[in-house]
Amino acid sequence: MAQRYGTGDRILLTGGAGFVGSHLSDALLARGAEVVVVDNFLTGSRENIAHLVDEPRFTLVEADVIEGLPVTGRFDAVLHFASPASPTDFEKLAFEVMKVNSAGTFHCLELAREQGARLVLASTSEAYGDPEVHPQPETYRGNVNPIGPRSVYDEAKRFAEAAAAGYRRIHDVDTGIVRIFNTYGPRMRPDDGRAIPTFVSQALAGAPITVHGTGGQTRSICYVSDLVDGILAMLDSAEPGPVNLGSEHELTMRELAETIVELTGSRSTISYLPRPTDDPELRRPDLTRARQLLDFAPAVSPADGLARTIEWFATVGSPTSAL
Repeated sequence: MAQRYGTGDRILLTGGAGFVGSHLSDALLARGAEVVVVDNFLTGSRENIAHLVDEPRFTLVEADVIEGLPVTGRFDAVLHFASPASPTDFEKLAFEVMKVNSAGTFHCLELAREQGARLVLASTSEAYGDPEVHPQPETYRGNVNPIGPRSVYDEAKRFAEAAAAGYRRIHDVDTGIVRIFNTYGPRMRPDDGRAIPTFVSQALAGAPITVHGTGGQTRSICYVSDLVDGILAMLDSAEPGPVNLGSEHELTMRELAETIVELTGSRSTISYLPRPTDDPELRRPDLTRARQLLDFAPAVSPADGLARTIEWFATVGSPTSAL
């Protein structure tokens, strides 16, 4: 797909100090674009973007997207990636999650409307809830508990999708929605409650690996560089979405734990905890639309991606601080 945004373009990225956002910042700068990141560091990290502070085409605006976008000048594209996204955030930051995906989304949509800019919205596979269709195509409307503990995130993202679709339909804003499936890699928070950073932290510390339920529930895991490639392809397109982005490498949580123990050379054993409420049983994207519309083809194998992630946690991520 032809590159639509790069040298000479000015791009606003909310949540650009987060796990995915910081990698996206790197990729946009590598294209030659000017990147303005808005982040309040609620879950993002200054360390994630420390290597960018002296880059003249990088600007950091420390602000809460819920309150507005204190930015000026022309923007050619807006990428809305600000939102807590880990299970531990759903209770601690419940209302922040809902507000950034409602008020924050409206602020981004209004800016895109004023500027005539392309807007890419980061949505989630959680829009499908605990799916009764497998794998999940974009046409599947989901099985979401609207009042469960995960609903603050699931329903907030569904609302954000509705807002983006509405602005496209009513105001002719060039919006695109990506539904992001389980993604991993360097710069994840060790204590964010997601499986891979938790398992890696525990394995490197020699602690028991805590798997929920029987470990038979599945996830498909996508390395962050593959996800970023998909996001950039969506940015370059005129597609409205939603489009699933992720990997078709599906494995059980027990298999994931065993793989991480093997790759780390750990002596950790596996212990089992009760399943959280509304924890999805199966999760794998149907990538037909992504392949057809975006030429999306994840290239990093789980073994390679997990090895890179483990190396980062062992040398930079200080995983034992989470235990």
